[in-house]
Amino acid sequence: MLNALLALCGYLLGSLSAAIITCRLMGLPDPRSGGSGNPGTTNVLRLGGRKAAAVTLAGDMLKGLLAVLLARTLGADDTGLALAGIGAFLGHLYPVFFRFEGGKGVATALGALLGFSWIVGLLALATWLAVSLAFRYSSLAALTTFAAAPAYLWLVTGSAALSLGTAAMSLLLFWRHRDNIRRLLAGTESRIGQKR
Repeated sequence: MLNALLALCGYLLGSLSAAIITCRLMGLPDPRSGGSGNPGTTNVLRLGGRKAAAVTLAGDMLKGLLAVLLARTLGADDTGLALAGIGAFLGHLYPVFFRFEGGKGVATALGALLGFSWIVGLLALATWLAVSLAFRYSSLAALTTFAAAPAYLWLVTGSAALSLGTAAMSLLLFWRHRDNIRRLLAGTESRIGQKR
């Protein structure tokens, strides 16, 4: 019962779309209809610049982190922590408060990783930064990071539940990035900071 409640709480937290809320508060276009149409940090950067993107990134990471920290505070085991993180991730992808039109979940999943293990969270952030600085593709950085994330979890924590939970998020993240993958292969993907 506790694990189910933690997953539900995570989902409700995840459903608070930082991109949509930030754009409304800052008078920017709805990220679901402007730019790439994705309510996430990269699109908010295109629509509103660095300040709006930073607020969006922090908000989306925080909800993944808070969901896991809440579970940890309530004494959940690794399965409960994983379910709380997955709940927040699914809430971001399919937010009940915003007609189930969500983003791709990268920042929220990163926040959950920080909650699982701060070492793994920092490794994931370092991977994302290294790839994004080297190649200037946000999508490639996200895909590389979450291809490696389950292995990071296993090597650092040895937890099967956390590793499998992260693998589940990674698979969904890859599926949500399927159009980006096609554009990367075709050489037509937009680089960070580039207008669509």
